[in-house]
Amino acid sequence: MGFNIAIDGPAGAGKSTIAKRLSKELSFVYVDTGAMYRAMALYFIRSGIDPKDEAAISAACAEIDITISYQDGVQCVVLNGENVNGYIRTEEVGIMASNTSIYPKVREKLTSLQQKLAQTSDVIMDGRDIGTCVLPNAQIKIYLTARADARAKRRYDELVKKGMEADYAQIEADINERDYRDMHREIAPLRQAEDAVLIDSSDLSIDEVVAAIRSIYDKA
Repeated sequence: MGFNIAIDGPAGAGKSTIAKRLSKELSFVYVDTGAMYRAMALYFIRSGIDPKDEAAISAACAEIDITISYQDGVQCVVLNGENVNGYIRTEEVGIMASNTSIYPKVREKLTSLQQKLAQTSDVIMDGRDIGTCVLPNAQIKIYLTARADARAKRRYDELVKKGMEADYAQIEADINERDYRDMHREIAPLRQAEDAVLIDSSDLSIDEVVAAIRSIYDKA
């Protein structure tokens, strides 16, 4: 088994940003599980599948192949041979991913791949249930959170910077709704693992969060 760092937390807490930074510092493989779920969600959207149609979602899983590759040091999420990095970060895809990740077939397909990676490599994974379900034996578990208003502001600023239209109130409402769904879903709900270290990033910079987790790693 490789050395595994699991980072869980709600949407917009900064998990991916922090995990990417740490993976470079530690020379670990970064596995963005959220991006993998988003890639599946993109496939469902493109196929016109209703997120409430569990049978159709489950059947479609057999048609999906998702791999992770690195090009010039950048992680690429490949959906059925296509690099979909430029398509999976929209609000529509994020909401579809949250709605469909509750289904057993969706989680089963991706969890298997994620666990295989962790067995053979030093990895950092971030998601909703890494420390509780995917990598319950991870040497380090972090629960990274932030207030809903702080997460909404980050997302708003990110969209504005990209020149996209953004409605702060709607973003915050979507975040609160997604939090509720993620925390109350029947299968693998979002929660802090008993042995995870809680870090609230609401008033911390990226560098401060990275330093906090790096300190935990150095002492492990």
